[in-house]
Amino acid sequence: MIDRAGLAEFLRRRRESLQPEDVGVPRGRRRRTAGLRREEVAALCHISADYYSRLEQGRGPLPSDRLIAAIAQGLHLTLDERDHLFRLAGHQPPPRGATSEHISPGLLRIFDRLADSPAEIVTELSETMRQTPPSVALVGDNTRYSGPARSMPFRWFTDPTTRATYLPEDHERMSRVFASGARRVATLRGPGSKAARLVELLLRESPEFADLWHRHEVGATFADVKRFVHPEVGVLELSCQVLDDPAQSHRLLVYTATPGSESHRRLRLLSEVGARDIPDGVSVGEWFPQPDCGPTRASTDRQPR
Repeated sequence: MIDRAGLAEFLRRRRESLQPEDVGVPRGRRRRTAGLRREEVAALCHISADYYSRLEQGRGPLPSDRLIAAIAQGLHLTLDERDHLFRLAGHQPPPRGATSEHISPGLLRIFDRLADSPAEIVTELSETMRQTPPSVALVGDNTRYSGPARSMPFRWFTDPTTRATYLPEDHERMSRVFASGARRVATLRGPGSKAARLVELLLRESPEFADLWHRHEVGATFADVKRFVHPEVGVLELSCQVLDDPAQSHRLLVYTATPGSESHRRLRLLSEVGARDIPDGVSVGEWFPQPDCGPTRASTDRQPR
């Protein structure tokens, strides 16, 4: 049963304890509210301000588990706080561990301060959960996918348009890295896991993946610099710094260019071009005219994306 009074009080206290800078929201000059405004929390949770206000007032319909999960993420709750919120709303808390998509508050706080850099938060299966605007401008909106297609390795082996973002000379190595990474995670999580099911699906749908899988290669890594050709700004060579959250098996990827380099200049230009000119649901590679060599991008993570 939902505890409306307890839910309302908990939401109100959590909202009042958050400051705008905690969640990447501009403070502004005229702020009298203690903590965040209700409309700011609603925007962070991707729900209407009216609906959120009714929850804080102990009114409204029973919130779904998906909505509660969105509120828990928007309020930057810890796992203990998330579970408490679910119980107040009358739901069983989601399981913790590798399959959880609740991003830790610490990782979110870092991510919220990277608005001017290409960055994303991904699961161990390289499913993008959050992207900064420069990241969307660089590679398109990777959060729009559903089902197995959420996984970058799955798209790599089943959707030819995914490879158009990378130089053809790098495709062979990237295929080896994705297959090796899939083996690592599937072995770690074991039979019947989400990772194992993804491998089974790829074995049925991709002869290339099947061939690489049966080679049993482990430990394959990306090059120190991954080369990308963006159709609007040209070639970019970017490093990728990786921050791991082992408790949730999430990774924060931040893409950078060497200061003073041509890639650094082009990355700044890309940020100026931004994602504002790209329609919703359309990737960068689909929107801009394609050069003969195909679009690309770059990074230097030492582990599979």
